[in-house]
Amino acid sequence: MTPASALPGASLLDAPTLTLLPSLLGEPAASETLARLDCELAWQRPTLRLYGREHPIPRRQLWMGDPDARYRYSGRDFLPEPWHPAVAALRDRVIDVLADAGTPARFNSVLLNRYAGGDERMGWHSDDEPELGADPLIAALSLGAERPLRFRWKDRSHEPFNVWLPHDSLLVMGAGVQHRLQHALLPRRLPGLRISLTFRLVIPAVDS
Repeated sequence: MTPASALPGASLLDAPTLTLLPSLLGEPAASETLARLDCELAWQRPTLRLYGREHPIPRRQLWMGDPDARYRYSGRDFLPEPWHPAVAALRDRVIDVLADAGTPARFNSVLLNRYAGGDERMGWHSDDEPELGADPLIAALSLGAERPLRFRWKDRSHEPFNVWLPHDSLLVMGAGVQHRLQHALLPRRLPGLRISLTFRLVIPAVDS
């Protein structure tokens, strides 16, 4: 299998493998998709329990996927909404791009996050929940306002770094990324709507 670093984009790291593709859809398709997702999806703002208190998340989101793609993070279980046709088409496009580069992947779910402006954010985390498997491949499509995704090494062996994510770019987080790195979308004084879609494969739980 060809590693994710062989994708036709900028290889940011080889070990772990982190690659940025500058354009997935092209225009006007990318902007039309952004507008459609913003208008047609039933965006949610769930609350998460931190230090014994409930807090609304600082963005809107939607968990979508196959019926058995249940996901748990920050102490809460999420049941998937059915695939929206536009999101299913994006999933298939991402799978095709990866396959053409020799990196076959299967995705049965996606976490969509809607950031209305630069003050909305996502805290430090790794996508390393057990239901994602031992070493997940995650593909993150960014639509709308460009913002940097901040990375830091878990062992603090290297300096943190930013990956700027332009409109219509695809960030492929391959082998080792979730084990060795954390990432966050930190608040910035940058205006504009941004929607991110992080496609992933959830391994359904086996009932005992």
